[in-house]
Amino acid sequence: MKKSKVLTEIYDSLFKSFGKQYWWPGDTAFEVVIGAILTQNTNWTNVEKAIENLKAAKVFTPKKLHEIDIKKLAELIKPSGYFNVKAKRLKHFIEWLFSNYNGSLSKLFKQDYTTLREELLSVNGIGRETADSIILYAAEKPTFVVDAYTKRVLVRHALITEDYDYEAIKAVFEDNLPKNAPHYNEYHALIVRVGKYYCKPKMQCEECPLENVHRKNAEVAKENKSGKSRK
Repeated sequence: MKKSKVLTEIYDSLFKSFGKQYWWPGDTAFEVVIGAILTQNTNWTNVEKAIENLKAAKVFTPKKLHEIDIKKLAELIKPSGYFNVKAKRLKHFIEWLFSNYNGSLSKLFKQDYTTLREELLSVNGIGRETADSIILYAAEKPTFVVDAYTKRVLVRHALITEDYDYEAIKAVFEDNLPKNAPHYNEYHALIVRVGKYYCKPKMQCEECPLENVHRKNAEVAKENKSGKSRK
């Protein structure tokens, strides 16, 4: 079965079960960017608390974050975990934004997708998942975001094998689906939803919307997970 057909079946099954997810949960592009950096290695509830602290302290603007002392910044974002590291990452990004775009996200987002991704990846502390989250959810350009949920779902439905890296998984979506930012947005959000509630490290296939999608090869995927290799 063609990957494009299976990917469409997965999306349709998830959307039918879960409906629209309304991602990313940020009020502005700036909030999405800050959230994408803060959400590394933590959950969104903790990120929301950190963002609330920044807003309460009246420093939730590029200019204010550029001016704030890094120790004060770390204290404010403490709920997000790894706060000293994340304070440095936020500072790196904000300083880079001011050095290159006078602190303007709109100027940054005018770059074409390839240039934008290369530039974001050049910033200390911004990896591929964070960069793609910024590009998709803040800049609203069509790039697919890959995370642990994405890989788990695709392996278990035999669309990829365990040895696929980030770029290879990303290409599965981008080579087999129309390049459409709203669709990529909804698709990734739905994968996160099914990954949290059903497609966990220990599979809970009963009642999962994907239980009967691509089942023949999904059985092979289960064997892969138990240690057998497929090339």
